[in-house]
Amino acid sequence: MITKLGGVSAEDDAPVPPDQIPAAVTAGLLVYTDGATQSFDPDGATRYVEGGRESEGTWSVDENGRFCSFWPPSFRASYDLRWMVDEGRVVGLRFSDLGSGTLFEGRYQ
Repeated sequence: MITKLGGVSAEDDAPVPPDQIPAAVTAGLLVYTDGATQSFDPDGATRYVEGGRESEGTWSVDENGRFCSFWPPSFRASYDLRWMVDEGRVVGLRFSDLGSGTLFEGRYQ
């Protein structure tokens, strides 16, 4: 388990409660299935690296408890977050946007 999660107990594909989203996203570097990586800072900054190219944005939790990201100059997205659990250990996060059908998974490095 990622030690920064402080012993969070979760089931695979269970929603991340809104009050746990900040701890979940800042717990460690996420590595996506395509090899891209993303880090999240407690102050709301995020960095995404794909193919050696880095982009910077911001993240937040909205009034509906959804994870939101903003990538300048104008891209905004919001996602439902779900835990990825393997053999009883939290190993990553699933981001899904039911409106667009977007789903991606990041594993803690």
